Amino acid sequence: MKFTKMHGIGNDYVYVNGFSETVADPGDVARKVSDRHFGIGSDGLILILPPADPSRADVRMRMFNTDGSEGEMCGNGVRCVAKYAWDHGLTRSNPMRVETGRGVLTLELKTDARDKVEQVTVNMGEPILEPAQVPFDPAKASPTKHPRVFRYELAGEVMDLVAVSMGNPHSVTFVDDVDALDLNRIGPLAERHPAFPKRVNAHWAQVVRPREIKMRTWERGSGITWACGTGASAVLVAGVLTGRSDRKALVHLPGGDLTIEWREADNNVYMTGPATEVFSGEWNG
Repeated sequence: MKFTKMHGIGNDYVYVNGFSETVADPGDVARKVSDRHFGIGSDGLILILPPADPSRADVRMRMFNTDGSEGEMCGNGVRCVAKYAWDHGLTRSNPMRVETGRGVLTLELKTDARDKVEQVTVNMGEPILEPAQVPFDPAKASPTKHPRVFRYELAGEVMDLVAVSMGNPHSVTFVDDVDALDLNRIGPLAERHPAFPKRVNAHWAQVVRPREIKMRTWERGSGITWACGTGASAVLVAGVLTGRSDRKALVHLPGGDLTIEWREADNNVYMTGPATEVFSGEWNG
């Protein structure tokens, strides 16, 4: 199996060109290639495939976590899919339409002097706030005075959260010092909290100022990751809903920065960030 290793601000995946390669059991392959000691090492596996309907999309993305489970969307991953598809000649559409578990997303590509993609702006679509569609069960958490904020207990600590879906489920908790968190302790508990029937990508965020946010992530099915594009989008939405942030902010993640904007004009969230190709090879595992 030929593969390419790519990352979006440290959120790294093994990418396979499904136009020319076939992966019979992507969940099993994801578990094997993701291992950082015995495999290639990554946050999962992403397949770049022909679209189901070429009139609606240019390419299709499927993403699998390190535990083999399939996720609906990956913001950093979809930027890398667009870079690969452009740089390797799968399509020359700009804007590019990428079919995902969230639906078809539109991506605007910025290329360098060598005509290689260096930055991508993704229209992430409208945030989903209806609890049943996240999905989030408010009955398994406690209400607060704010209609979007709920309270639960993790490892003996009381935490407030905002539930947001960007095509995949997220919980956002605002804290005073995001660096002080013991993510290895609270992350697994948050991921599998009974209020989230399909598990959740859990984020803790610190608002530095209304246009600047720091965050850390425990990703569903993968654990601690250096970045999460859908998570950064959810954090910005939660910041706006609770009056903590402006509608456009620079979001600092451990692997780098993303610019996130929730536009009033169309209610869509836009994410801008880099995409990087690291190396290519063959997997014989």
